Amino acid sequence: MTLADVPAPQPIDTVRWPDLAPARANLRTRVETAAARTLFRGAVSRLPVRVHLPDGTTYGAGGPGSPEMTVHDPEAFFGRVGADKLIGFGESYMAGHWDSPDLGAFLTVLASRISTLVPKPLQALRSAVVARHPADERNEVGNTRSNIARHYDLSNDMFATFLDDTMTYSSALYAAPDAAARTTRGRTAVATAPAPGSPVAADLVEAQQRKIDRLLDQAGVGVGSRVLEIGTGWGELCIRAAARGATVRSVTLSSEQKALAEARVDEAGLSAAVTIDLCDYREVTGEYDAVLSVEMIEAVGLDFLPSYFDKIDEVLAPGGRAAIQAIVMPHDRMLATRNTYTWVHKYIFPGGFLPSVELLEQTVTDRTRLRVTDRLSMGLHYAETLRLWDEAFLASREEVHGLGFDSVFDRMWHFYLEYSRAGFAASYIDVQQLTFARPDETVHETTAGASA
Repeated sequence: MTLADVPAPQPIDTVRWPDLAPARANLRTRVETAAARTLFRGAVSRLPVRVHLPDGTTYGAGGPGSPEMTVHDPEAFFGRVGADKLIGFGESYMAGHWDSPDLGAFLTVLASRISTLVPKPLQALRSAVVARHPADERNEVGNTRSNIARHYDLSNDMFATFLDDTMTYSSALYAAPDAAARTTRGRTAVATAPAPGSPVAADLVEAQQRKIDRLLDQAGVGVGSRVLEIGTGWGELCIRAAARGATVRSVTLSSEQKALAEARVDEAGLSAAVTIDLCDYREVTGEYDAVLSVEMIEAVGLDFLPSYFDKIDEVLAPGGRAAIQAIVMPHDRMLATRNTYTWVHKYIFPGGFLPSVELLEQTVTDRTRLRVTDRLSMGLHYAETLRLWDEAFLASREEVHGLGFDSVFDRMWHFYLEYSRAGFAASYIDVQQLTFARPDETVHETTAGASA
């Protein structure tokens, strides 16, 4: 998984990528460059990696075989990191200032030490130096449509270059390599992931269907179920729920996804059972036996989590269940970073926010009668899913370029997929399936359809 055979994007199209233009040298940039050089060298010197500079200098505590990074243009790299911190780190990769033969492995080391990379005295200055979220990306009803469009409306054909045939853009759930599909840690079941590259891991279609079927089972979806899906994706959950005999309403804010999802539902012969609306979840009305939402909560935003769960509680019929799949992070890291504007916000998911499980449970307890009745942690499954996506994306670069994307986009998307993989591999972030019900109600029983 490398872009070593792809030349650095020179010259960069600064009309398309205005923030990758070289910065003008002045006293401030010289001071920022020197500070970044010192901090970076100090951080890397404690890590099991090797960082190579053009003059032959090597940083890092790693030995042969350790993850490596090669800095091609130190002045540009340290200047951008000094000026824009972690955003600059990602932008300098996009600009070709540095490379790694195994980007995911290198970033995994950084992710596993993320809380100690910056000296503690400087961490206290975070609020004064990091960028803040732009006001126009706050997930109010008027902004959310544009936030979603900037990512999900890029191009259905581009997403199809790396997703499997189900067009499912969320973590898969692989079969365990042995009979024990999961182990228990306290209240949370932890899914055991197969070894990367194993035949079990390679069957991405089956793993995506297994993920969806587990959510449908948790929500009790079967013949006659009235189902609401918040966040349509490209329609696979709609199709599998309707195939069980359910009636499905799905809402999305992506016009591109809506069009392809409807076409896929029609091709499956299930249009009579599925309605897909271009609609904000806050505007949904009606009553449903099951509510499902797969990795949509990350687009809700911290301030709007109460309204998200209020809506689920409002439309969930007596005895109904909700099942969501959510990317989460440890509570202490969430508190420390909740106001930080990152590279991912700027280039991938504007308005995004990763909650903690504690925050989700506290929100539903404070705002609703819902309670978490089941949790499955599957972070390593996401790391493997992202690895397969990245391999497929890199193998499809010519097709991606034919769609109008350039080599900077190649590097941006590769960085995004490997940056995300590193977060899950290092357990800096996790993905969980959570089931919600009202403990004081009798669970609504349905005749479940057969799971694949």
